[in-house]
Amino acid sequence: MARATVSRRLGERLRWRTARLIERRDESSTGRTLVFDVPGWPGHLAGQHVDVRLTAEDGYSTQRSYSVASAPDGEKVELTVQRVDDGEVSPYLTDELAVGDLVELRGPVGGWFVWRPEQKEPVFLVAGGSGLVPLMAMIRMRRAVGSRTPFRLVYCIRSPETQLFTVELRSGDPGLDTTYVYSQSTPAEWPRSPGRFTASDLSGGGWPPDFEPTCYVCGSTGFVETAAGLLVALGHHPGRVRTERFG
Repeated sequence: MARATVSRRLGERLRWRTARLIERRDESSTGRTLVFDVPGWPGHLAGQHVDVRLTAEDGYSTQRSYSVASAPDGEKVELTVQRVDDGEVSPYLTDELAVGDLVELRGPVGGWFVWRPEQKEPVFLVAGGSGLVPLMAMIRMRRAVGSRTPFRLVYCIRSPETQLFTVELRSGDPGLDTTYVYSQSTPAEWPRSPGRFTASDLSGGGWPPDFEPTCYVCGSTGFVETAAGLLVALGHHPGRVRTERFG
């Protein structure tokens, strides 16, 4: 019986579902949030991702994986997509997909890089660019369930124009402390010069290792490898450092 239940649940996640775009929002100069209505959506955990499949009229098909940006909300799924100028899929999603258009979604996928409300240890989030998206789902989940678990976020981006969820992150979410690190340009009168993030940025903006936080790191492969290495060097236990990478 247990095996049959697992098989049914797995089959639901592997099934392609038709999703209709019902809303789109600008998040930055290159980032868009796409809100889909997905009938029969089985729900997701904060940190999971989905596969998106596009099929042209001539039958050509391609797919990409995108993190879910939203906390569970019935049959609604939000994806925040950063446009890659020479990409095949992201320019279409961010610039051409219109409200009412259909795509196919499969998922949710992933069970390790997730945050569950029953977790009580402090949470340390480290994001590089659009790697903020699955971490934002965790922040939103925390808010939605009224969790008192303390969160700290170190968000590394190139410039103020490319940062995501600006208004929401600066709205004063109780229990969430955010540190910004800009690598190329900063807001006016910013106290830190632009540059790559360092161990000092992580130690200053995050939790000390003896607090035993769970660390979630998401970004490009190079970013994740550097950040995870610095966290371990600072004394965080490798088993408490969870990573997700793209590109």
